[in-house]
Amino acid sequence: MHGTMESAAKLDALRERASSLPLEQFDPGDPELFRTDTFWPYFDRLRREAPVHYCKDSMFGPYWSVTRYNDIMEIETNHSVFSSASSLGGITIRDIDPDLRRESFISMDPPRHAAQRKTVAPMFTPTHLDALAANIRARSAECLDNLPRGETFEWVDRVSIELTTQMLAVLFDFPWEDRRKLTRWSDVATTIPGPDGLVATEEERQAELMECANYFARLWKERIEQPPKSDLLSMMAHGAATRDMDAKNFLGNLILLIVGGNDTTRNTMSGSIYALSQHPDQYRKLRENPALIDSFVPEVIRWQTPLAHMRRTALADFEFRGKQIKKGDKVVMWYVSGNRDEEAIERPYEFIIDRARPRTHLSFGFGIHRCVGLRLAELQLKIIWEEILKRFDHIDVVGEPKRVYSSFVKGYETLPVKIAA
Repeated sequence: MHGTMESAAKLDALRERASSLPLEQFDPGDPELFRTDTFWPYFDRLRREAPVHYCKDSMFGPYWSVTRYNDIMEIETNHSVFSSASSLGGITIRDIDPDLRRESFISMDPPRHAAQRKTVAPMFTPTHLDALAANIRARSAECLDNLPRGETFEWVDRVSIELTTQMLAVLFDFPWEDRRKLTRWSDVATTIPGPDGLVATEEERQAELMECANYFARLWKERIEQPPKSDLLSMMAHGAATRDMDAKNFLGNLILLIVGGNDTTRNTMSGSIYALSQHPDQYRKLRENPALIDSFVPEVIRWQTPLAHMRRTALADFEFRGKQIKKGDKVVMWYVSGNRDEEAIERPYEFIIDRARPRTHLSFGFGIHRCVGLRLAELQLKIIWEEILKRFDHIDVVGEPKRVYSSFVKGYETLPVKIAA
């Protein structure tokens, strides 16, 4: 109990700091704020007092923060001024060494972006999703039926990681016995190297990503020699805009699809359990009316915001909301803040599973870069909750989650739960 009180006092002190710290010292991209879940008051204050804010000194260098919902949409759609290009640094607050930058269609500007994105888009059409649904349901049912009763277990690993990794293996037609490699590569691609991280150095990260590239290169060679099939790798191998990609573009698109298929669904799957544990009235409402799953799913995606931000780079000097952004400046669009913007979303700090307009959120981005697999993510979450409600009266969270040390991926490393015997 003493340790719990100490921890609560520490978190209160971190939150208090947000109200007393001068705005010019704000660094909302500090990963420690996300690991401790204490970033919220920083963004609340920025939306009120400095919705376009400049941080001149951080572990990621200087950057602008855009924190209001409508401002984020304006930056997101102004491609002539705000670029996604990997050659300028890409889509995250963390700069990548120029020699290590890899293009993917999310880190391309129009018109090149559209051609590569269209290559994989058929995977996510309603017809193809209908075909995937039975597969998702069968795997979800098997996973849930094998969970222990009456004992604490790790939800993130047993359910969230396992089901999203299985889905990735299906999407890529990836060797089933090696599917956990996909999870590892996703985590390595987004982690911040350090002594306590998944990898200690950037060199270690690059070595593992080259293992990913080499593994997929072998599969690519097989697919290119076979007739076109309906998996993502075959689509790219035979697509006019992607079949001649250089090695960096190839790995860039692989990492994009792996991370996109892994982090968004996986962390929202964990976040859904945690959100309902924090809001028992909403859990009760869902159990009493399972039809609310249709609005619960987009609401929990908003609530979780599994990717906290996307970044752009200014192509020219530009005045925005009275602030002078210079050519070459980093501009970070904080989706996690936009999804709590009172001016755009009614009662944004409340978790409301029957919200009237639950898809008013920025978790999938906005405009041409909006997540290509968003409907698949929603489908996976819908099915897993349909299957949960058939089986379990309640899933209890029995300890605080351990959160990821990242201001990009807003996720969970662990979440202990128990299902009544």
